[in-house]
Amino acid sequence: MDIAQLKTFIRDVPDFPQPGILFRDITPLLQDPTAFRDTVGRLVERYKSDDFDVIVAVESRGFLFGAPLAYELGKPIVPVRKPGKLPYSAHSEEYSLEYGNNILEIHVDAIAPGQKALILDDLLATGGTLAASARLVEKCGGAVSSIGVVIELEFLDGRKLLDGYDVFSILQY
Repeated sequence: MDIAQLKTFIRDVPDFPQPGILFRDITPLLQDPTAFRDTVGRLVERYKSDDFDVIVAVESRGFLFGAPLAYELGKPIVPVRKPGKLPYSAHSEEYSLEYGNNILEIHVDAIAPGQKALILDDLLATGGTLAASARLVEKCGGAVSSIGVVIELEFLDGRKLLDGYDVFSILQY
């Protein structure tokens, strides 16, 4: 499947979650086994020879791509979650996004000092979520080897917040 075909599985939802936001919905991609397999395959191909120890998947759609990638590459997966979802002691990090502020958390022992992490999410918009995730990895004593996303909204210039990190996206808008 080429990139143009893959993009046909991304649905535009205007005014979600609030007026003025055009939401890029991955649900149709997840509902098509061929498109989903192709997307995970692209991530496997990109990261199969990279040097990293753990996959950090960002709640919640990052889990959908992080889990099969971790399985395929034989890597552990670490969830980054919203407050109150992790049952053990956690580091917290506040961040801004297109339409508000939020907090992310990671277990304090999720990443050993010196471990290299691949951070994975479905979307790079303003970069706040991924920058906060990178700070959480670093609070654990780990290092970010790369950041991967399925969709990048280039017009929001989210890479600016991720300066210094290797960033990969499959689809760009």
